[in-house]
Amino acid sequence: MIKILHNPRCSKSRQGLKIVENSGKEYEVIKYLDNPLSVKRLNEIIQLLDISPIEMIRKGEKIWKENYKDKKMTDAQLINAMVLNPKLIERPIVIHKDKAVIGRPPENITAII
Repeated sequence: MIKILHNPRCSKSRQGLKIVENSGKEYEVIKYLDNPLSVKRLNEIIQLLDISPIEMIRKGEKIWKENYKDKKMTDAQLINAMVLNPKLIERPIVIHKDKAVIGRPPENITAII
């Protein structure tokens, strides 16, 4: 089943969800702002994405700029920051089988579904 980490208030996330819906495949929407991800789950997603935690962070977010931008942080600290502040997580993220992509641009999603 396809899983999409989704923020309904984000236009790119809504576009990504539309791509998933139009695939005709079974999917699950995970509203990660309402149900924050655990450290374990974030680590799993980062491994599927094959990126470092810093690449998953939205650096334009006010929370990042005010609290983290100028700090030297370990990967574990970055992941904890995303757990505490889910708005920092890039979106949408689509997971299908053993692959994941960040849907920026949303067309990236078609590569794994």
